[in-house]
Amino acid sequence: MAHSFKVAIIGGTGKVGRHIATRALEKGFQVRMLVRNPENSSFNDERMEIVKGNVQNIEDIQKLLKGCHVVINTFGQPIKETPIYSKVTGNILEVMTDVKIDRYITVSGGSLTIKGDKKSFHNRLGAKIFERLYSNLMKDKKEEWEILNRNHYIKWTLIRLPFIAEGPGNGFIKENLTDMPGTKITNHDIATFIINQIDNLQYVKKAPFIAN
Repeated sequence: MAHSFKVAIIGGTGKVGRHIATRALEKGFQVRMLVRNPENSSFNDERMEIVKGNVQNIEDIQKLLKGCHVVINTFGQPIKETPIYSKVTGNILEVMTDVKIDRYITVSGGSLTIKGDKKSFHNRLGAKIFERLYSNLMKDKKEEWEILNRNHYIKWTLIRLPFIAEGPGNGFIKENLTDMPGTKITNHDIATFIINQIDNLQYVKKAPFIAN
Protein backbone atom coordinates (compact mmCIF):
# COMPACT_ATOMS: atom_id res chain seq x y z
CA MET A 1 0.00 0.00 0.00
CA ALA A 2 2.79 2.44 0.91
CA HIS A 3 4.10 2.98 -2.62
CA SER A 4 0.68 3.99 -3.98
CA PHE A 5 -0.48 5.84 -0.87
CA LYS A 6 -0.23 9.61 -1.29
CA VAL A 7 -0.07 12.07 1.60
CA ALA A 8 -0.98 15.74 1.10
CA ILE A 9 0.94 18.09 3.40
CA ILE A 10 0.12 21.72 4.15
CA GLY A 11 2.79 23.59 6.08
CA GLY A 12 5.49 21.22 4.91
CA THR A 13 8.37 23.72 5.02
CA GLY A 14 7.76 24.78 8.61
CA LYS A 15 9.36 23.81 11.90
CA VAL A 16 7.43 20.55 12.11
CA GLY A 17 6.21 20.06 8.56
CA ARG A 18 9.60 19.41 6.98
CA HIS A 19 10.13 16.49 9.35
CA ILE A 20 6.65 15.12 8.58
CA ALA A 21 7.49 15.01 4.89
CA THR A 22 10.75 13.22 5.64
CA ARG A 23 9.05 10.63 7.87
CA ALA A 24 6.35 10.03 5.26
CA LEU A 25 8.98 9.36 2.60
CA GLU A 26 10.85 7.05 4.99
CA LYS A 27 7.60 5.09 5.42
CA GLY A 28 7.43 4.63 1.65
CA PHE A 29 4.56 7.04 1.05
CA GLN A 30 4.29 9.41 -1.87
CA VAL A 31 4.07 13.03 -0.77
CA ARG A 32 2.46 16.07 -2.37
CA MET A 33 3.21 19.34 -0.60
CA LEU A 34 1.71 22.81 -0.98
CA VAL A 35 4.49 25.41 -0.99
CA ARG A 36 4.21 29.14 -1.53
CA ASN A 37 7.85 29.45 -2.64
CA PRO A 38 9.07 26.14 -4.15
CA GLU A 39 12.63 27.47 -4.33
CA ASN A 40 12.73 27.24 -0.53
CA SER A 41 12.07 23.48 -0.60
CA SER A 42 15.19 21.34 -0.19
CA PHE A 43 13.56 17.98 -0.97
CA ASN A 44 15.01 15.92 -3.80
CA ASP A 45 12.98 12.72 -4.04
CA GLU A 46 11.00 11.36 -6.97
CA ARG A 47 8.16 10.50 -4.59
CA MET A 48 7.84 14.17 -3.59
CA GLU A 49 5.62 16.44 -5.66
CA ILE A 50 5.61 20.18 -4.99
CA VAL A 51 2.47 22.19 -5.72
CA LYS A 52 3.04 25.94 -5.81
CA GLY A 53 0.20 27.78 -4.16
CA ASN A 54 -1.33 29.67 -1.27
CA VAL A 55 -3.20 27.94 1.53
CA GLN A 56 -5.90 30.63 1.37
CA ASN A 57 -6.67 29.83 -2.27
CA ILE A 58 -9.23 27.04 -2.47
CA GLU A 59 -8.22 26.24 -6.06
CA ASP A 60 -4.66 25.57 -4.88
CA ILE A 61 -6.02 23.25 -2.19
CA GLN A 62 -8.02 21.43 -4.87
CA LYS A 63 -4.84 20.91 -6.92
CA LEU A 64 -3.02 19.67 -3.84
CA LEU A 65 -5.63 17.15 -2.70
CA LYS A 66 -6.61 15.56 -6.00
CA GLY A 67 -5.54 11.90 -5.93
CA CYS A 68 -4.36 11.95 -2.30
CA HIS A 69 -5.52 9.65 0.49
CA VAL A 70 -4.85 11.63 3.67
CA VAL A 71 -4.29 15.29 4.53
CA ILE A 72 -1.83 16.55 7.14
CA ASN A 73 -2.02 20.25 8.04
CA THR A 74 0.70 21.92 10.13
CA PHE A 75 0.20 25.37 8.62
CA GLY A 76 1.47 28.11 10.90
CA GLN A 77 1.64 31.89 10.78
CA PRO A 78 3.35 34.63 12.83
CA ILE A 79 1.49 35.06 16.08
CA LYS A 80 0.76 38.76 15.49
CA GLU A 81 -0.87 38.23 12.09
CA THR A 82 -4.65 38.08 11.80
CA PRO A 83 -5.32 34.37 12.37
CA ILE A 84 -6.80 32.39 9.48
CA TYR A 85 -6.62 28.85 10.89
CA SER A 86 -10.39 28.34 10.99
CA LYS A 87 -10.82 29.63 7.44
CA VAL A 88 -8.04 27.38 6.15
CA THR A 89 -9.45 24.34 7.94
CA GLY A 90 -12.95 25.04 6.63
CA ASN A 91 -11.64 25.23 3.06
CA ILE A 92 -9.61 22.03 3.45
CA LEU A 93 -12.56 20.06 4.81
CA GLU A 94 -14.80 21.34 2.01
CA VAL A 95 -12.35 20.16 -0.66
CA MET A 96 -11.73 16.87 1.15
CA THR A 97 -15.45 16.14 1.08
CA ASP A 98 -15.63 17.00 -2.63
CA VAL A 99 -12.74 14.67 -3.56
CA LYS A 100 -13.74 11.98 -1.03
CA ILE A 101 -10.72 12.06 1.28
CA ASP A 102 -11.81 11.28 4.84
CA ARG A 103 -8.62 11.28 6.97
CA TYR A 104 -7.38 14.63 8.30
CA ILE A 105 -4.62 15.21 10.85
CA THR A 106 -3.77 18.67 12.17
CA VAL A 107 -2.18 20.40 15.15
CA SER A 108 -2.98 23.11 17.67
CA GLY A 109 -1.46 24.50 20.85
CA GLY A 110 -1.85 23.04 24.30
CA SER A 111 -3.59 26.26 25.39
CA LEU A 112 -6.72 25.22 23.49
CA THR A 113 -9.25 24.11 26.10
CA ILE A 114 -12.24 21.98 25.09
CA LYS A 115 -15.10 20.20 26.81
CA GLY A 116 -13.86 17.22 28.80
CA ASP A 117 -10.41 18.61 29.60
CA LYS A 118 -9.11 18.12 33.14
CA LYS A 119 -6.08 20.39 33.08
CA SER A 120 -3.84 20.84 36.08
CA PHE A 121 -3.86 24.22 37.84
CA HIS A 122 -0.57 25.11 36.15
CA ASN A 123 -1.90 24.28 32.68
CA ARG A 124 -5.22 26.04 33.29
CA LEU A 125 -3.36 29.16 34.38
CA GLY A 126 -1.08 29.01 31.34
CA ALA A 127 -4.07 28.66 29.03
CA LYS A 128 -5.84 31.65 30.64
CA ILE A 129 -2.74 33.83 30.27
CA PHE A 130 -2.35 32.80 26.64
CA GLU A 131 -6.02 33.54 25.96
CA ARG A 132 -5.60 37.06 27.36
CA LEU A 133 -2.38 37.79 25.51
CA TYR A 134 -3.53 36.33 22.18
CA SER A 135 -7.31 36.52 22.33
CA ASN A 136 -7.84 36.74 18.55
CA LEU A 137 -5.64 33.71 17.95
CA MET A 138 -7.38 31.64 20.59
CA LYS A 139 -10.85 32.62 19.35
CA ASP A 140 -9.85 31.47 15.87
CA LYS A 141 -8.33 28.25 17.20
CA LYS A 142 -11.54 27.55 19.13
CA GLU A 143 -13.54 28.17 15.94
CA GLU A 144 -11.25 25.74 14.11
CA TRP A 145 -12.08 23.14 16.76
CA GLU A 146 -15.81 23.83 16.37
CA ILE A 147 -15.57 23.41 12.58
CA LEU A 148 -13.94 20.02 13.07
CA ASN A 149 -16.43 18.98 15.72
CA ARG A 150 -19.39 19.81 13.48
CA ASN A 151 -18.06 17.71 10.61
CA HIS A 152 -19.56 14.22 10.43
CA TYR A 153 -17.77 12.94 7.31
CA ILE A 154 -14.09 13.55 8.03
CA LYS A 155 -12.12 11.27 10.37
CA TRP A 156 -10.11 14.08 11.92
CA THR A 157 -7.50 14.17 14.67
CA LEU A 158 -6.39 17.44 16.29
CA ILE A 159 -3.07 17.03 18.11
CA ARG A 160 -2.39 19.57 20.87
CA LEU A 161 1.26 20.46 21.35
CA PRO A 162 3.43 22.00 24.09
CA PHE A 163 6.59 24.02 23.37
CA ILE A 164 8.28 22.64 20.25
CA ALA A 165 12.00 21.96 20.60
CA GLU A 166 14.47 21.50 17.76
CA GLY A 167 16.47 18.32 17.86
CA PRO A 168 16.39 14.57 17.34
CA GLY A 169 13.49 12.64 18.80
CA ASN A 170 13.93 10.38 21.80
CA GLY A 171 11.10 8.08 20.75
CA PHE A 172 9.29 8.46 24.07
CA ILE A 173 5.98 10.24 23.54
CA LYS A 174 3.47 10.71 26.35
CA GLU A 175 -0.18 10.93 25.31
CA ASN A 176 -3.18 12.22 27.24
CA LEU A 177 -6.73 13.15 26.24
CA THR A 178 -7.48 15.56 29.09
CA ASP A 179 -4.25 17.32 30.12
CA MET A 180 -0.83 18.20 28.74
CA PRO A 181 1.59 15.52 30.01
CA GLY A 182 4.78 17.58 29.65
CA THR A 183 6.26 20.97 28.79
CA LYS A 184 7.92 20.30 25.43
CA ILE A 185 8.37 17.88 22.55
CA THR A 186 10.85 17.66 19.68
CA ASN A 187 9.73 18.32 16.14
CA HIS A 188 11.05 14.87 15.15
CA ASP A 189 8.79 13.16 17.69
CA ILE A 190 5.79 15.23 16.58
CA ALA A 191 6.41 14.09 13.00
CA THR A 192 6.67 10.45 14.05
CA PHE A 193 3.42 10.66 16.04
CA ILE A 194 1.56 12.36 13.20
CA ILE A 195 2.66 9.84 10.57
CA ASN A 196 1.66 7.00 12.89
CA GLN A 197 -1.87 8.45 13.04
CA ILE A 198 -2.44 7.90 9.32
CA ASP A 199 -3.71 4.36 9.87
CA ASN A 200 -4.16 4.48 13.64
CA LEU A 201 -7.76 5.42 14.35
CA GLN A 202 -7.44 5.60 18.15
CA TYR A 203 -7.80 9.38 18.15
CA VAL A 204 -10.39 9.89 15.42
CA LYS A 205 -12.58 12.88 16.31
CA LYS A 206 -10.40 13.51 19.36
CA ALA A 207 -7.79 16.07 20.39
CA PRO A 208 -4.95 14.36 22.29
CA PHE A 209 -2.14 16.20 24.03
CA ILE A 210 1.38 14.88 23.41
CA ALA A 211 4.75 15.65 25.01
CA ASN A 212 8.12 14.07 25.71
